[in-house]
Amino acid sequence: MNRAGNSNAVQAEPVPSDALQAEPLQAEASQADSATPPAAAKAPTLVRPTPDRAWRRLVEVAQGRYRECGRFAWSFAGGKLGWDPVFRHVLEQGHIPARSRVVDIGCGQALLASLLAAVDDAHRHAGWPSEWAPPPVDCSYVGIELMRRDVERAHTALAALQDRVRVVCADMVEAELPACDVVVILDVLHYVTQPKQEDLLARLHRQLDPGGRLLLRIGDKSARRGFAASQWADRIITSVRGHRVAPTFCRPMADWVALLGQVGFVRVRSIPMSRGTPFANVLLVADKP
Repeated sequence: MNRAGNSNAVQAEPVPSDALQAEPLQAEASQADSATPPAAAKAPTLVRPTPDRAWRRLVEVAQGRYRECGRFAWSFAGGKLGWDPVFRHVLEQGHIPARSRVVDIGCGQALLASLLAAVDDAHRHAGWPSEWAPPPVDCSYVGIELMRRDVERAHTALAALQDRVRVVCADMVEAELPACDVVVILDVLHYVTQPKQEDLLARLHRQLDPGGRLLLRIGDKSARRGFAASQWADRIITSVRGHRVAPTFCRPMADWVALLGQVGFVRVRSIPMSRGTPFANVLLVADKP
């Protein structure tokens, strides 16, 4: 954001003609003084919002796009963005660089696309906290979602962003995958069999540019009590959203990490992502060399 102080133009006072003839040195001094610009006015101090206030505003803007989709879609957007810690964490820690081509697998109603658009708005209006990593501005987005109702909600909510947001209705194991910089898979990979998980991750790895990143959230099967809570909540949410409750194919976290290494990812980091919940969710952040 450009900042500039405002200064009023200063004009030299007229000097009588006799003074110009009788006292040339004094006239020169007067002209020199008048040409000296006044001290620049201080630019207003830019006050950045606190992280909590900035986050509330981002959620409000992102949720607002779903108002035309009906009460359920609007309420779900606010609840999911506001209470699921993964969205804020991704922004705070800078896991999505600016100008990334983002592919979101199992995107639902494309909440991440709406959130990224809210980031652009916050950045333009100096609404980005200095405590956070640089904002992921000017990103493009492709979402892949199996449930047609969610795709229709995304199309309605994000119609104004169609120049950089595309949401397609397709099965993630069969969908065409574009070249990308960041792949996001939150809580959906366990819905396909383990061989299909391996095949999809290998395909995504090929589509990522060198230096690209995978953000994969999984339920850690080895954390028995938390994993059971995650499975129970998963079934409830799936049912409430009007979807069929499908079988799941889960793994212990160590097996997920090993699989990512086999596919070709490096620097795999595991970050607990269940703050404020009884679940056993873990965000795996992995890079393509």
